[in-house]
Amino acid sequence: MTDPTAPATHPTPPAAARPAGPAVLGPNQYGKADVRVVRVVRSGDTHHIKDLNVSIALSGAMDDVHYSGSNANCLPTDTTKNTVYAFAKEHGIASPEEFAILLARHFVGSQESVHRARVRVEEYAWDRIGREGEGPAHSFVRKGGGVRLTQVTHEGGRWEVVSGVKGLTVLNSTDSEFWGFVKDKYTTLPETHDRILATDVSGRWRFGWHEDAAEAPDWDTSWTQVRRHLLDAFAGTYSLSLQQTMFEMGSRIIAHRPEIDEVRFSLPNKHHFLVDLEPFGLKNDNEVFFAADRPYGLIEATILREGHEARIPADLSNL
Repeated sequence: MTDPTAPATHPTPPAAARPAGPAVLGPNQYGKADVRVVRVVRSGDTHHIKDLNVSIALSGAMDDVHYSGSNANCLPTDTTKNTVYAFAKEHGIASPEEFAILLARHFVGSQESVHRARVRVEEYAWDRIGREGEGPAHSFVRKGGGVRLTQVTHEGGRWEVVSGVKGLTVLNSTDSEFWGFVKDKYTTLPETHDRILATDVSGRWRFGWHEDAAEAPDWDTSWTQVRRHLLDAFAGTYSLSLQQTMFEMGSRIIAHRPEIDEVRFSLPNKHHFLVDLEPFGLKNDNEVFFAADRPYGLIEATILREGHEARIPADLSNL
């Protein structure tokens, strides 16, 4: 029988169960996200619109603010927001890339504690309402065809510019097949030699530009041409798989735009299934489809210029 008056004893825990060592700070950043800025340029009666969403993340000598709460090295996030608005006035907005470069250079160059700045920009484009030369030159309608993106990172004299597009919905109503795939006991998908191919293009492309280069790319021309090449490749490829089409899109960009070293796509396969009309005594000759929004296949890949390494993160949701 156990003596209730005896002192309690506890076995020594094995090494794996002992308390962990003290916590240490890992990679960290802070800043202001989703700063909405609209810049109106008035050229007489003709107005021009730049509509951006800007997110800034800063990192560097920030240990004390985490360990002790000292804000001595912490530039307020409200200041980063104000800088966006001030720069829109002082420098204008020539392009998302140029605006992001100006901001990144400012934060790293003006704050001793800031060693790295990452600036992400989304641009929402507007078209004029009315025909050229007719009606007011100050009325606009939101332009479709995808949102323009850029991410500029500046650290230790090194620059990285990654631009892109999201929400660019495209569809081929024919010239797409999918057959000869692996089958097992769970496979029910029929082979098809004529299907709809549709996707929402989320693409990023990395420039080879660095600040010591002779001159920066023409950012607007580059983005417009990349978008045109990826659309031309999508439309002009007889597709045996979305993977094949995606590689052709990236390859065409690499072939025609020497300023770009890497392209990454994330393409959901927006399935269109034939509707069974036989219960109604009707034949469906590849004419009536059900557009399914989920679940969907998700096809992703990086296409590189030969001799270059992949640097765009695989998880594009973080861009």
